[in-house]
Amino acid sequence: MVTRPTPHRSDAAHRAAGRVLDILEALTRGPEFTLTELSRTLGVPKSSLLALLRTFVDRGYLEHQPTGAYRIGPRAIEMGFPSPFQRELPALAGPVLLDLAEKSGESVFLALLIQPPPEVVYVDKVESRQRIRYTASLGERRPLHCTAPGLAIFAFMPEAERDRLLESVDLTPFTDVTVTDRDVLRARLEEVRSTGVAINVDEFVAGASGIAAPIFDRAGAVVAACTVIGPTGRLLTQQDDLARWVKAAGDAVSRRLGFQPG
Repeated sequence: MVTRPTPHRSDAAHRAAGRVLDILEALTRGPEFTLTELSRTLGVPKSSLLALLRTFVDRGYLEHQPTGAYRIGPRAIEMGFPSPFQRELPALAGPVLLDLAEKSGESVFLALLIQPPPEVVYVDKVESRQRIRYTASLGERRPLHCTAPGLAIFAFMPEAERDRLLESVDLTPFTDVTVTDRDVLRARLEEVRSTGVAINVDEFVAGASGIAAPIFDRAGAVVAACTVIGPTGRLLTQQDDLARWVKAAGDAVSRRLGFQPG
């Protein structure tokens, strides 16, 4: 008697692989989903999704937000899965970045927060037309503690998250003037919150400095930063004007995202 092999194991593997792709495709269509929303969208029981989602988070392909929602993580973005927010924000911010670049004459960047580890990543830029200028590739990451966009975002995180990161973030020195003392960094973040701009002088790259302002979404959460970066000598000679222009740019992009300051 000849019996046919049971395909159960193969079918289960195919279903699991299909669910992995379904999750990624769903998360590229919307900014974020809760477990319940993913279950409803995919028609898959929450119990079947949860183990997959945890693995995605552990490997950096998804981020699990404090609200309970999931969104595309840095590893997925590196592999070519763009998050909806990463696609939409540059389109909204583009005209503002162009105007800031024209006013300043320096390179302008748009940076988003990604984690883990907590860093900022450049998602759009307008390079200076000057022969000597600062340049970086889109997708490059920068630390929070010693770059202008990193500090701008760090300072306006929710207090509990900010305090947690202050105790755990790696304060690697990149130059002789990089801040590596946590108490000094804490005071600096308070200053950024007070002035609304972050200023970095020679802390990540000697000879290059930046000025950045936070960008807020409709709910008032800090989601990005816009920054002007250039040779230190040029930036310091017009620091006050640059700080005013950068803050105005951050406010303009925030309004485009629906933010209404209280």
